[in-house]
Parts: sequence; structure tokens; C-alpha cells
Amino acid sequence: MGFGRGKVILLGEHAVVHGFPAIAVGIDRGVTAEATIGRADLLRLAPWGLTIQPDPHGSEPLERAFAAVLATYPERPPLRIDAQVELPAGAGLGCSAAIGVAVLDAIDAALGVQRSREALGAAALVWEQVFHGNPSGVDNTMSAVGGVALFRRGQPLEPLYSNKPLHLVIGCTEEPSSTKEMVASVARQLREEPKRVEGAFEAIESLVRNAKVAIETGDHVGLGQLLDLNHTILSSLMLCTTKLDAMCRAARAAGALGAKMTGAGGGGCMFALAPKPEEARRIRDVLGQGAFIAEVSP
Repeated sequence: MGFGRGKVILLGEHAVVHGFPAIAVGIDRGVTAEATIGRADLLRLAPWGLTIQPDPHGSEPLERAFAAVLATYPERPPLRIDAQVELPAGAGLGCSAAIGVAVLDAIDAALGVQRSREALGAAALVWEQVFHGNPSGVDNTMSAVGGVALFRRGQPLEPLYSNKPLHLVIGCTEEPSSTKEMVASVARQLREEPKRVEGAFEAIESLVRNAKVAIETGDHVGLGQLLDLNHTILSSLMLCTTKLDAMCRAARAAGALGAKMTGAGGGGCMFALAPKPEEARRIRDVLGQGAFIAEVSP
């Protein structure tokens, strides 16, 4: 059975695409998949009821991504892959990466391919490139590896450790978000106003550096303040929606130490950092249907 985790970017999204560091976590909710020998290559995705055939020139990204993954296994029998998706799509939780990692993991298991989780994450980048054009690699890496880590494009993952778990509450706006469009929007702003956007990226990098220390020392009050500041900077890059902002405010009012959007923005998900499990449950109830708790041990 293959598995790909969902992910939450704690701090650093968008800046990470341009070479700055980010901190991300892998969560236990994600995608499971099983590959078996079949008559033809097929990918079935539940609960969406989708059956995908690989096509490198197909009109659907799933067709092209499936073809790109299969092309990395040059000699193999036809494979049928059944996947169960437990993440919202296009919501900033790395759903596409989790599917790609789970599919590759399942194929590896069926064919007896042995590789590390880090290598699995790297291999899944071909899947992500179909969906997002110029992905940073953080989604597929965290989906495969899990935990908490500082990520910088092109450099080895730096795991972060602490004896204090992170109590995260994830809420979804149910507004669709396109990573490709949001990344392109920030890139356009960078071309048109380089001083402003580069200043935003440098400020985000400073927050990431301070957040690394806060996580490692268990300073969750300080971490929450850094999350709020990161959200403000992302809002200045026109990535937040009215609903994202409202959900973050509601989470803070319900006892969150900090709250911010996560992922590409323009909709999708936000998350809140709770001081304890009891507060996490209260925040979840405030955020409404679809909200869930993810406890992550650095």
C-alpha cells in the first residue's frame, strides 16, 4: 500500500518558489493507493469516481501526470492503481503531491522497487510539474517524508525537532485555489515591482529563521506571532481572500496563538496554532464543517 501525506506550510510559501526557505509539516491525512497488475494502465480515484488513462498529450492534468510517472518505469507490466483521496483538492494541503507520492509508492511496492522516502519525494516532482509548472518541491518532499522541516529549493531537507507537539487546526474556505495562477501572480508582481516583492520575501525569510528557533525551543506563543506576521505579508501580495482573513480572525478569537493562510492562497485553506488539544477542539468547532485537527510531532 502506498501513502502520500498532506502538508501544511507553516511559513514561507511563495517566497520558497524563489529560493527562500520555508517551514512545512506533513500531516497524517492524505492519500492511500494500491497497484496491481492489470490489462491496461488505469488510475482510479475515490471518492471522486474518476478513472484516468495515461496520456502525455491529454487535456486533463491527471492524464499527463499519470503518463509522466509511468514513463519513469521503462520496463513494467500494465498497472491498475486504486487511490483513496482524503484531502480537498486545490486547497493548499498538497493534494496533488499526495496523490503523486501515493501512486509512485504503490507502484514501487508492486514492482519491488526499493528507495528511500526522500528519493520517493524527489521522484514525485515529475507529477507536480504537470500540475504547477514551476513547483518548489516542498509539497512532494513533505508528502513523502513527513515531520517538520526547513526546506530550501535545491538543498537537502533540514528536519526540525522539539519535545513539544504542534496542535494545528485546519479550516477550508471551500473557495477553489490555483497554485499555478497564484505563483504566476506573484512572479508578475516581482517583475513589475521588484523592490516591494523582494522586500516581502526577505521579511518572510526573517520570520522563517525565527520560527525555526521557536519550534526547536517550544516557544509556541512566539511561533503564533510569527504566523500572524507571515499572513499579513502574504495579504500584501494579494493572496488572501475575505473568507481566509475572516477564518483567521475567528480562530484567533477562539484562542489560537496564531493563524494564517497556507499554500498558494486565493482561496483554499488556513490553519491555526492551538496551545493545547482542548483549545484545538474549540477552534475546530468555530471554523465549521470540514475543519480538522492535525497533531504534528517535530
